[in-house]
Amino acid sequence: MTDIAWIDLALASARPKALGALLRYFRNLDIAEEAFQEACLRAIRTWPEKGPPRDPTAWLIFVGRNSGIDAVRKRAKIQALPDEDQISDKEDAESDIAERLDDSNYRDDILRLLFICCHPDLPATQQIAMALRIVSGLSVSQIARAFLVSETAMEQRITRAKARVAKAGVPFETPSPQERAERLTIVSTMIYLIFNEGYSQADPEQEAAAFSDEAIRLARLMLHIFPAEPELMGLLSLMLLQISRRQARFSTEGEIVLLEDQDRTLWNQPLINEALALLDKALRHRRPGPYQLQAAIAAVHSRAKRAADTDWVEIDLLYRALERIQPSPVVTLNRAVAVSKLNGPQEALDLVEQLGEKLDGYFYYHGLRGHLLKQLGQLGQARIAFDRAIALAHSAAEAAHIRREIDKMQEEAAQPAVK
Repeated sequence: MTDIAWIDLALASARPKALGALLRYFRNLDIAEEAFQEACLRAIRTWPEKGPPRDPTAWLIFVGRNSGIDAVRKRAKIQALPDEDQISDKEDAESDIAERLDDSNYRDDILRLLFICCHPDLPATQQIAMALRIVSGLSVSQIARAFLVSETAMEQRITRAKARVAKAGVPFETPSPQERAERLTIVSTMIYLIFNEGYSQADPEQEAAAFSDEAIRLARLMLHIFPAEPELMGLLSLMLLQISRRQARFSTEGEIVLLEDQDRTLWNQPLINEALALLDKALRHRRPGPYQLQAAIAAVHSRAKRAADTDWVEIDLLYRALERIQPSPVVTLNRAVAVSKLNGPQEALDLVEQLGEKLDGYFYYHGLRGHLLKQLGQLGQARIAFDRAIALAHSAAEAAHIRREIDKMQEEAAQPAVK
């Protein structure tokens, strides 16, 4: 008897490869999904009795392909059956599927599947929902609970996203090296969006909190397919370094704990060690990119045993390098923190003030600006900035953190001056 938990894990692990291959065969996302689901149902029925196949992924592709062809033929009773080259890749007809799993076709299948989910016509929320549903296999109800919307609304969101992708006519040809590089960049962005959706959750019991773990799994999958891509190494390293601090980021009451105030004994050292090794391997390629630099910044924090030991000179240099290869007001805002540590709040505030027009709707801009104004004793202006930050907060934890800053500022202002 095959353990059902093992079957669930095997099906989840095989999903991207199998679904990607079925999508190439049928060139229709709905048919590919239905075929994969039918193959999974047959696996659940037969594997406990007969035992698992030698290669579960190949088995699912083979069974799913046959099931999908049967489904298309049944529909032919109502409408004409499409030509063979429209529903399958004929050059695979005589191939042993199990022996082809390491072929470049399957690498491109998974990349295509992920690329469909992060189609540029889709807003970020739909990209994430599509990836979680199609690639990760989460149910619509699970995704809906994570996004705090009704199951019906999420079903409609995913359906609209699929329709938009179908209308766009995503090509099924093997991408060129240049196209593959472009797709990798977009896929990496989508994976990091999924990660941040989970990383921002204070309560680990919330559905969305698990998204960060799923993003790490997807990054590991991509790195397995493209083991020599330094930016994928940097992305995975960055996420591992961030998630290593998960237990220290929030108090037991769900309140935000700033990096400098975190109990560093709660940081997950094995994850940090893995991330640092990955980062070192990535940097040896001498092709620095945004994720590698962000991971390098996180690594400086991770190497500091105490907040006071943080090498802010190194962090400032890394942010300057990041500004050169990926100019962004958010990057400059983050560098302002290092500037405040090195040269004081006034120089940092001068840098921050230049970003007001571009970041006026950004929570962290007003939060940092309020903090710097408070340090400079400009309490009235600090209060205005803090109030604006509260209005832009994305979560109750963020709003509560700013309110505590206001309360502390008011308490300190009420204390009589020491003569």
